[in-house]
Amino acid sequence: MLVRTMGMATRDAYGKTLVEIGQTNPDLIVLDADLSKSTKTDFFAKAFPERFVDVGIAEANLVGVATGLAICGKIPVISSFACFLMCKGYEQLRVGVAFPGVNVKVVTSHSGISVGEDGASQQSVEDLALAATLVGFVVLSPSDEFQTRSLVKQLVAYKGPVYMRTGRPKAPVIYNEKSEFKIGKGILLREGKDLTIVATGLLVFEALEAAEVLKAKGIEVSVIDIHTLKPIDKELLISQAKKTGAVLVAEEHLIWGGLGSIVSQTLSQECPVPMEFIGMNDTYAESGPPEKLLEKYGFTSKNLVKAAEKVLVKKRSK
Repeated sequence: MLVRTMGMATRDAYGKTLVEIGQTNPDLIVLDADLSKSTKTDFFAKAFPERFVDVGIAEANLVGVATGLAICGKIPVISSFACFLMCKGYEQLRVGVAFPGVNVKVVTSHSGISVGEDGASQQSVEDLALAATLVGFVVLSPSDEFQTRSLVKQLVAYKGPVYMRTGRPKAPVIYNEKSEFKIGKGILLREGKDLTIVATGLLVFEALEAAEVLKAKGIEVSVIDIHTLKPIDKELLISQAKKTGAVLVAEEHLIWGGLGSIVSQTLSQECPVPMEFIGMNDTYAESGPPEKLLEKYGFTSKNLVKAAEKVLVKKRSK
């Protein structure tokens, strides 16, 4: 039986892992835009003050400083809220980092609407789409603390630009210390024959809960955790789509430009099947408790079950 056990927020796992890496990697430099207590880079600032830079409320400059450090051979990791860094710093990321392929790591916090009470101005629902359009960027979206720790270590070691989103609320635990992850490889958490649910971030646990409900109804569901949106794991997606013949994609993001767009593009070229999408439908959210917002805008397992049943109707009518 699936049990919801809450772990730390992915932003906390990120901050703690930076300190761990910093102990053995003197080239790691962490930069922030006056939000280190929220992004959790303050852990690194306290441990290694000589390798921490706060540029103030200036995200575009944050990218520029990091670019210079990377050109000099350092490994800069920059952080701010997802909406601030990706929206305000996009031009600099495109021209200064993506175009020359500079080794800058971008890790943001407060992604999605689970930011909660801060409201729409600080709830990023477009960051994955923006990051995916940056040529040469790897795009990551971890689902729990264990996955986050592993991916942070991998992104620092990776040669080239990387974007990763982290979240504000505590995340349900899915994995453990022995779990293994690899950039570009999805995780098949359970396997079924009727439907494939492809999810990322907080929606992975909701997908697992939905699969349990559907199992009780006689519907066998595959669940894929896509922690790497770019490069996407085409082989895993295609193999499961061929096996189940129907796909539901779930992400805490706009339905345009993010995981749903990437998965549908991949499958339309290789294995077109009926699909449904869970995401923000051309709207911003509002201020409110995270759990209430997730429920109102359809990001709970209950909504995934309804969407699954809907796509299964399409499958049967083919």
